Amino acid sequence: MGSFSIWHWLIVLVVVLLLFGRGKIPELMGDVAKGIKNFKKGMNDDDSTPQTGVDSKTVEHKSDEVR
Repeated sequence: MGSFSIWHWLIVLVVVLLLFGRGKIPELMGDVAKGIKNFKKGMNDDDSTPQTGVDSKTVEHKSDEVR
């Protein structure tokens, strides 16, 4: 109990193939790869963008006292 045998994986594979079909799975994997590539590109663009004119300022906030 708790471990999957080869029969479990074969049944899961058959169900996935029936739901998505043979042509849809490579298309989905291609979309996932494009999403990961765009995410990495976006992360690199954020790091390479120089931040000029941005001063880090602290804002002091004095909460109102409840009387």
